[in-house]
Amino acid sequence: MLVIKVGIGYDVHALVEGRPLILGGVKIPYECGLLGHSDADVLIHAIMDSLLGALALGDIGAHFPDHDPRYRGISSLALLEQVMGLIEEQGYRVGNIDSIIVAERPKLAPFISQMRSNLTRAMKMDESCVSVKATTTERLGFEGRGEGIGAQAIVNLEKVGG
Repeated sequence: MLVIKVGIGYDVHALVEGRPLILGGVKIPYECGLLGHSDADVLIHAIMDSLLGALALGDIGAHFPDHDPRYRGISSLALLEQVMGLIEEQGYRVGNIDSIIVAERPKLAPFISQMRSNLTRAMKMDESCVSVKATTTERLGFEGRGEGIGAQAIVNLEKVGG
């Protein structure tokens, strides 16, 4: 019998001056970056929350608290690799991921391919199973005003040998 679990993740960070903009592990040229304890990569944070949620393992704040100095400035790709270790320990593998970044600016299309490549490498997956999209809000809401960037992800996990 095939056992499938589904998880959804959502993350938001404020845009501020003086920080690099990292999305999907890619440093994107822009005048602002995302505020956070780690590198504040909202895409990877949403993906990690979807993975953890699929197995009811809590959220990234429970695993990587923002008051712990070990995680200050850490690459979210490194955290994603740790989450993948938890998924494997539970006897699951990722079937596929669909994700979306919500940002008015900068335009992200030129960076999507590298984001997918970074994610598939960190997760040891085939690139055909990882979708990354970007959209705007037509200048509506905090993303549309350029105050922050959000991301959402959904994942399905399959029991290994299930």
